[in-house]
Amino acid sequence: MLEDNKRKSLGRGLEALLGDDALFLTNDSAAPSTITTGDVKKVPIKLLYASKYQPRSEFNKEALDALTVSIKEKGILQPLLVRAKNNGKFEIIAGERRFRAASQAGLNEVPVIVKEMDDKEVLEVALVENLLRENLSAIEEAEGLQRLINEFSHTQEALSNVIGKSRSYIANTLRLLSLPAPVQQMIRDNQLTAGHARPLIGLENAETLAAKIVAKGLSVREVEQLVQKSKEPKNKRKKSSNSDVADIEKMLNRGLGIKVKISTSANGSGKVVLSYSDLTELDRIIDILRSNK
Repeated sequence: MLEDNKRKSLGRGLEALLGDDALFLTNDSAAPSTITTGDVKKVPIKLLYASKYQPRSEFNKEALDALTVSIKEKGILQPLLVRAKNNGKFEIIAGERRFRAASQAGLNEVPVIVKEMDDKEVLEVALVENLLRENLSAIEEAEGLQRLINEFSHTQEALSNVIGKSRSYIANTLRLLSLPAPVQQMIRDNQLTAGHARPLIGLENAETLAAKIVAKGLSVREVEQLVQKSKEPKNKRKKSSNSDVADIEKMLNRGLGIKVKISTSANGSGKVVLSYSDLTELDRIIDILRSNK
């Protein structure tokens, strides 16, 4: 239900940006027969080029190859959205994955819808269209949102209206860009989800913790517990450790009937000292140790 509401919200965002043309961006299987004559034109594929406002930076090879096979068999069922440029070429607004697959399939021309849009609208549509198809990683989404803020002076409230998500969602997504580059790459590679990564924001050891999360396959709840533990003051952890050592000393003193002293160092190593008052007590200690071989 939540997923359906998200898609409906994103779909309304596209409809506000594109009007009736949004239909062709909300259904991968929209066939040419649903498009009225004049809406679509075919252009040579060599006249198309990818937009610098495409928020997606990585294209899954397996998915692209599968789409290439489909296009070879059935052709392109959904036109690309483009805008005309003064040099006679067309910049792709939405549909770069189809363009890449069509190129791999050896097509000479592809169906397009030509739309007049400014740079801000191009980035907005490309971002929402990718989110609708769930093609973007959380980092790519954050970078697209950040570009709308930096290059087109969008506020978080305006972004909320564009992509149909809450301001808190947008704020939390943008905060992912403050993570170290290696952690961001783990998110791009789908090794970490945004839910796993958010607790690491602002931590000096974020990269180390991220590697541990991936290696152990921790849940989001386990990540939160790990982060909370890492935030505990060192003196508190030391105090807790000292208390544990004191309890062990008391237990050994009672159990063995001799004086036991345990000392520890910062790296976790230490020593156990057994004290005796005379040779008779020493003999008893030796007997105790021998009996526990």
